[in-house]
Amino acid sequence: MPNQRLQFAGRDGQQLAARLDTPAGAIQAFALFAHCFTCGKDALAASRIAQALTQHGIAVLRFDFTGLGGSDGEFANTNFSSNVADLLAAADFLRTQYQAPALLIGHSLGGAAVLAAAGDIPEARAVVTIAAPSDPAHVVGMFGDHRPAIEADGEAQVTLAGRPFRIKRQFLDDVAEQRLLAKVSALRRALLVMHSPADDTVGIDNASQIFSAARHPKSFVSLDKANHLLSGKEDAAYVANTIAAWSQRYLGIDAAGMTAEAQEEGLVRVEENHLGKYQQQVTVGPHRLLADEPVSFGGLNGGPAPYDLLLAALGACTAMTMRMYAERKGLPLEHVSVALRHEKIHAADCAECENKEGKVDWIEREIDIQGPLDGAQRDALMAIADKCPVHRTLHSEVVIRTRPGGQQSAE
Repeated sequence: MPNQRLQFAGRDGQQLAARLDTPAGAIQAFALFAHCFTCGKDALAASRIAQALTQHGIAVLRFDFTGLGGSDGEFANTNFSSNVADLLAAADFLRTQYQAPALLIGHSLGGAAVLAAAGDIPEARAVVTIAAPSDPAHVVGMFGDHRPAIEADGEAQVTLAGRPFRIKRQFLDDVAEQRLLAKVSALRRALLVMHSPADDTVGIDNASQIFSAARHPKSFVSLDKANHLLSGKEDAAYVANTIAAWSQRYLGIDAAGMTAEAQEEGLVRVEENHLGKYQQQVTVGPHRLLADEPVSFGGLNGGPAPYDLLLAALGACTAMTMRMYAERKGLPLEHVSVALRHEKIHAADCAECENKEGKVDWIEREIDIQGPLDGAQRDALMAIADKCPVHRTLHSEVVIRTRPGGQQSAE
């Protein structure tokens, strides 16, 4: 997947390390992602969400705030206001080098930061918060018993997520001055609030306060049992896919903006979206869907498994063929439904099989047809089912020619 390592100047001119995840085809919109407090651009949730959005034509810039990851600067000299300033610098970088962000996404304190910054990014049309506090001062609770020392001595070393950070009193003073909910009420952007009721770092009441303060259009999605960092693969995948589906409405992304290659009739493109081990983004002309393996097989169950898609193809072809036949013959067919199952069975147990060695693929297809049909009409419809093109393909000799694509084909 295309991924560019970039740098841009932060609020004080220091260089901030960034990644730009871009779609394989045309870019429909740009998004700006703000990570959680003391995290980084390569945090699992940030990475998965960004990569999933590229499958929907959205390019995502994620970066390390000042003093974190690969960015220059001293973390101890930063605060919430400086994070907001870094976000505005990132938006300006996109604006001058590519295109201003239409979508802002923030995780935890990054969510509070995008809410604070959105009013100063006029091109932003939609904002998403994930496990965000309604008051930046909430993060002070993470400092535990070190707060008195910070206030008395001007600074103290605090361990956060297993790493030491130097926190200065100016950080406490800065978050105490923030009035985030007032900015939320004046947001004038489509807002999606995502939060888990099981979040024991930033309570669900924070989401309620943000949602109540915001004006419509606004939406809330519960993340059920997800933890604060979205460390579960299935949770990050759910968040990513939900953001992609929700944001397209506000970003104006539709099939007309897809690449000619993606719209080419008969072309099916399948590629990893890096959500879990096996999940794939399937593009068929203007249509998009996911393929995956069930959780029991190590997947996220984010979409049908490959054999499920094969059965779906056979079932759809069967029903379509029967419908076409009924219309051509003027039969009173009212409804068709097809139920299918696939399994591997021993050839010796297959009465219809000529080869009695090894195993064979067994597909059980049950067809239910409804309508005032007589016996002859029903028999004719059942017979035509075996003549659907996919059925014939499965029973014919199939040649699959495999060749390298992309960069490999040019080598």
